[in-house]
Amino acid sequence: MAKNQNLTGEVYYPAPEIVEQVHIQDFEAVHQQAMADLPGFWGQIAAENFEWYAPWEQVLDDSNAPFYKWFVGAKVNLVHNALDRHQRTAIRNKAALIFEGEQGDRRTYTYQQLNHEVCKFASVLRAMGVKKSDRVTIYMGRIPELMIAMLACAKIGAIHSVVYGGFSTEALHDRIEDSASKVLITCDGSRLRGKIIELKKIANEAVDRAGTIQTVICIKRTGQEVEMVPGRDHWYHDLMNLPIADPNAPTEVMDAEDPIFILYTSGTTGKPKAILHTHGGYMVGTATTLKWVFDIKPEDVWWCAADPGWITGHSYIVYSPLVVGATSFMYEGAPTYPYPDRWWHLVARYGITILYTAPTAIRGLMRFGENWPERHDLSSLRLLGSVGEPINPEAWRWYYRVIGREKCPIMDTWWQTETGNFMITPLPSMPLKPGSATRGFPGVEVDVVDEEGNSVPAGEEGYLVIKTPWPAMLRTVYKDPDRYVRQYWSRYAEQGWYLPGDSAKKDEDGYIWVIGRIDDVIKVSGYRLGTAEIESALVSHPAIAEAAVIGVPDELRGNIIKGFCILRQGEEGSERLEKELRDHVGHEIGPIAKPTTVDFVDSLPKTRSGKIMRRVLKAQVLGQDLGDLSTLAD
Repeated sequence: MAKNQNLTGEVYYPAPEIVEQVHIQDFEAVHQQAMADLPGFWGQIAAENFEWYAPWEQVLDDSNAPFYKWFVGAKVNLVHNALDRHQRTAIRNKAALIFEGEQGDRRTYTYQQLNHEVCKFASVLRAMGVKKSDRVTIYMGRIPELMIAMLACAKIGAIHSVVYGGFSTEALHDRIEDSASKVLITCDGSRLRGKIIELKKIANEAVDRAGTIQTVICIKRTGQEVEMVPGRDHWYHDLMNLPIADPNAPTEVMDAEDPIFILYTSGTTGKPKAILHTHGGYMVGTATTLKWVFDIKPEDVWWCAADPGWITGHSYIVYSPLVVGATSFMYEGAPTYPYPDRWWHLVARYGITILYTAPTAIRGLMRFGENWPERHDLSSLRLLGSVGEPINPEAWRWYYRVIGREKCPIMDTWWQTETGNFMITPLPSMPLKPGSATRGFPGVEVDVVDEEGNSVPAGEEGYLVIKTPWPAMLRTVYKDPDRYVRQYWSRYAEQGWYLPGDSAKKDEDGYIWVIGRIDDVIKVSGYRLGTAEIESALVSHPAIAEAAVIGVPDELRGNIIKGFCILRQGEEGSERLEKELRDHVGHEIGPIAKPTTVDFVDSLPKTRSGKIMRRVLKAQVLGQDLGDLSTLAD
């Protein structure tokens, strides 16, 4: 992409041949059309791109806001659109999922084969007594059976609750109890970094303490001996070979507003919240955003390198790629195992055309330098994506230059478990600025406001708000509607705006720069400093791969800044480097932003989605209770 100065700052313009071939060429025109008639805009998309058993009476019911309803009265099932309808077309013979395990084992499922497996497992669940609206907890590694289990639940109208396969006994138990699940689907174990994570052992301990689980279904993945409780525990492969496993199982007809899943997300404080999503709106939102933002074409091989245990995996590994008829790639293991080029080897081997991953993974791979990716042919890539937290400009440039070879636009997406789909994102036809998520998706009105709800001037920090409802939005916090209203809608209740809990800036061109969680702002001598800005400055130093900063209370200045840095390969920490880093931040941002101290560390506490848990660092430094650690990746 050529650089150009029509917009302010550092701008990357897409090549004309990219713009000519994408689904949406004129963002402004489409966005204005959406804002002029939001129900009409989404109604047309829903009618033209999806199959419904019965039509809606109303696209959007806002009479009981913020408990919005979409496609009111319509009958649908997301799995009908993801699998059933494709069986009538040539898509049935296309690869739906290509899988590689960490040890190199491989499997491919066509749409017909995947449907076959999902139907059989849906029949098994029905035979086990699972009915519409029952909750089923899924706790396993990143393998195809996880996708099959989710789809089978949705097919029969059960509500799945996926718990990330790295969570502790306590975290799994709490989520089973809260959801009152009657069935748990797990594995004997999963593989990560050459080790086996003993999922069945953890599951047994959690189920022994949870009173609601009646049945445990276990997939044999690693083959080690595990305890199976007679009468309660069943092997997946045994059940799938029984006559009850019907490959022609019918799909349950659901109301558009019926729940499809709950997914637990952590707050910075308090117990995790079960976010509830529904069949109709979630389907329309996720599939439309995937198709437009990543310009999905029939020949693409799409790799969302997330875990299905968090929302990115739900939306962009399991559901929307199948709805749009894409070929997805899934990899079981870690990006650096056994060597730091595992991902680049996979991109070359499978001809991956679109890679979507988190800044934390990009920064982690940056540590190992450019030689590893340069060994591989990455020419199949045509688009890159970023998700999970704001991407540092330095990491953006490395990703663009080294991985994308300066020809792949980067779709830097901001969204949440709660939003269900991308909310602030470029389209491939739009000019890009490193570190900015660009603009609200068409039909999503985003602003940055002050305490009173006034739009703040360009360059000034404020609260990120979403002013319009959207189809894939969360409907409530499961079993806690008061918390739903209090958490997301109470601050700007008069205006009816959704508050995500992030701070942001808007520049002169209307581009949004997400700074981080509102809690991730440090006040030093009266100045508000975003942790992301200071961390970006630290990471822009050639010795640093990753950084986190926290505010530590100080009598004189209110807070002082303490930094934690992971060094790039071959670098060593020293007092001299610490001083150099402090001066570097002072030069990049200003003296007020200089960390008082910088510690060199081997790792940082992160959630499963790659967000740095700064509150854990702060609690450690201050000697406080660490609080809920259930969402920590490690």
